[in-house]
Amino acid sequence: MTQQPGIEALSYEQAREELVSVVAKLEAGGASLEESLALWERGEALAQRCEEWLSGVQKRLDTAKNAVSEQRESSAEPTNRAN
Repeated sequence: MTQQPGIEALSYEQAREELVSVVAKLEAGGASLEESLALWERGEALAQRCEEWLSGVQKRLDTAKNAVSEQRESSAEPTNRAN
């Protein structure tokens, strides 16, 4: 799915807030089929943007946790020094 214009510039919070609004409009009903389809497509694109943000955050957390683990392992290893 290609992203709709402007979505790639949204922060996670902005995309989530707009997605909540889109869902509320769809749940309220009353929109024409064409309007509902456009809202659905926008919602899908917003959900994808949120997933991209969350995936990026998960990668950053994993990298940080791995760095801490490696640092602990290297500081726990005894050093071999010749006397």
